[in-house]
Amino acid sequence: MRRIAISAAVSAMTVSLGACGVLEASDGGGGASPAKGNDITVGLLLPEKDNSRYEEFDYPIFKAKVADLTREQGKVEYANAESSAARQNDQLQEMIDDKVDVIVLDAVDAHAIAEGVRKAKDAGIPVIAYDRLAEGPIDAYISFDNALVGEVQGRSLLEALGVSGSSSEKIVMMNGSSTDPNAKQFKAGALSELNGKVTIAKSYDTKDWKPENAQANMAEAIAAIGADEIAAVYSANDGMAGGIIKALEAAGVTELPPITGQDAELPAVRRIIAGEQYMSVYKSYPREAENAAEMAVARVQGRDIQFDALTRDKVDSPTHKGVPAQLVPVVALTKENIKATVVADGIYKVSDICTGTYAAACAEVGLK
Repeated sequence: MRRIAISAAVSAMTVSLGACGVLEASDGGGGASPAKGNDITVGLLLPEKDNSRYEEFDYPIFKAKVADLTREQGKVEYANAESSAARQNDQLQEMIDDKVDVIVLDAVDAHAIAEGVRKAKDAGIPVIAYDRLAEGPIDAYISFDNALVGEVQGRSLLEALGVSGSSSEKIVMMNGSSTDPNAKQFKAGALSELNGKVTIAKSYDTKDWKPENAQANMAEAIAAIGADEIAAVYSANDGMAGGIIKALEAAGVTELPPITGQDAELPAVRRIIAGEQYMSVYKSYPREAENAAEMAVARVQGRDIQFDALTRDKVDSPTHKGVPAQLVPVVALTKENIKATVVADGIYKVSDICTGTYAAACAEVGLK
């Protein structure tokens, strides 16, 4: 898997491939003739609603981009599985039955969906794995560099503890769902930074990524280790970080240890401003969703040069090797760069973040 430098300029994260001229390439010189016109139907299957990003960002941005690419003639058939692998399999089958032109799939369970992906392939419907690498004969994959996400989280945690950390300092690892292949990559990336530098006193794979499950796991960890003995908490995403904080506060902790996150959810951004959460990983959802839409439209319209330009990376799934892919860069989000990331990219306005009790904290870091 290609590694993308974390130090890449934030402004570059929002530059589309089209701005670089890549998508303006001619389809001549061996490119396939368009298989479809603009009157296409794109199926979009998202996994859950516990993480607010899917409903607030991914779906509306994806839908708007499909409309733009097809001169308002294309449509998006959308379904959210709400963390149920069985429901998502039914939704996928329904899209196959509806004969959509292409499916963009963010799998609840990457293994369980493989048979459905094969059925879509047999029906002549391309499937692009979105955000999570599904098993089965997918045509392409777009996500963030997941191992790098974990590395950024682990490195940030060490920075919060001191330059190199200490093997005597105990941390708790709250990893994502065992059915999500991304969670395994986040965990591996984090461990590559943490191993040998801290003591991992407890580690959990959190069922369905649910904050309430993370809260219960954290309460168990506190009981086993002791609240005062926990130097930091690795949380794989922001939703779980919220549950972890609730467990610590319920245990009487007033000075919270450094806690990581991912997804730059609005409550997490506020917690970072207030000093309750140390960091999150900001991933440019507009770039991921828009480029996924471009991939889907290019694939179904037979625009091979455009599709190849969008999938210059290669990844391996448990069932297929060398899957064409695009890995989008990430950045560590701290209170120092909130304005240069989520505000600059239009994810949130300062007025969204700096409400009520957070206004004073915003003023302290110059967020106006």
